[in-house]
Amino acid sequence: MGTFAAIGIAGSGLGVHRRWLDAIADNLANVNTVASTDDEAFQARYIVAQANATEGGQTGGVHVAGAVLGSAQGRLVYEPEHALADEDGYVRYPDIDMSSQMSQLILAQRGYQANAAVVDRARDMYSTALTIGRSS
Repeated sequence: MGTFAAIGIAGSGLGVHRRWLDAIADNLANVNTVASTDDEAFQARYIVAQANATEGGQTGGVHVAGAVLGSAQGRLVYEPEHALADEDGYVRYPDIDMSSQMSQLILAQRGYQANAAVVDRARDMYSTALTIGRSS
């Protein structure tokens, strides 16, 4: 591992957590998106992270390996007054659990904060090491 590996590894974690936060924000923003029963419901997006493989079997950070979409079936809700209701009075909502998304949001925020703290501390450590080298 190089001298600045800690910043690179934490930086990759920042990128993954940012993408995770973006996906959660989209999911939460669309939790009440209504569709007719003929259309698909909004599909929640879930980020898949994977460790970066390096030489010697060690890992060098993480990357977003892809995204998995939730069910397009959604859930049917009886709302006969809604403009998109079918002849039986049903509309389609996304199958997104708000409490699960909020828990995921907290996890993603904490992970982002932890990686940002690593970058800050590594930067301070490298800066201090340079200062020590100058005073000799």
